[in-house]
Amino acid sequence: MPKIKWTNKDFNVFQIDGLEQRMDALISCVRPKFQLLGEDFSSFFSSHLGEEFYPHVAKHARRTVNPPNDSWVAFAPYKRGYKSLPHFQIGLWSTHLFIVLAIIYEAPQKNVMAERLIANKAMLQQLPDDFIVSGDHMSPAAISLLEAKEDKLDELLVRLRDVKKGEFLVGRHIPRDQAVKLSASQLHQLTEETFSSLLPIYNIIVRK
Repeated sequence: MPKIKWTNKDFNVFQIDGLEQRMDALISCVRPKFQLLGEDFSSFFSSHLGEEFYPHVAKHARRTVNPPNDSWVAFAPYKRGYKSLPHFQIGLWSTHLFIVLAIIYEAPQKNVMAERLIANKAMLQQLPDDFIVSGDHMSPAAISLLEAKEDKLDELLVRLRDVKKGEFLVGRHIPRDQAVKLSASQLHQLTEETFSSLLPIYNIIVRK
């Protein structure tokens, strides 16, 4: 198990001005932790889901002006990419750590995935109350699952199905002030618990 602990220095990367300066800090400070988490949790998904999962650490290679506001490692059963598939992520905004399962707009079959989630909405509603849902992977905002269990959850799933840019994320957001207090073992346990809760939802999405 890698000894990964998030610090204020990691979160402060996203407050550095300038693309080059922020990217330098991201590469030196944050990315090595994502790489270690990628090695660890790709094995977790491979063993639990019965197919090989690959880690994808965000490179932000297409950026030429605006520095990234968040970064992550994603996990999917495809070596060359993850955006077209439902995928798991561990990542940071300046305000929080996120541990989520995501379907984003690049997924070509997201309408089918949405229908499967709608048909099994009760399983989403049974996730822990401190989970969140979101309809936009580009925004740090999210809604607590407890608040979303009725109308908002329906709204997000219907939008995922019917709107080209519709997305759906579910998992945990850990506020920065809480995340920096977690020991390496506490962080690993929380991450594994979150992903374990999300595995049945993933299996619904991909119909396993």
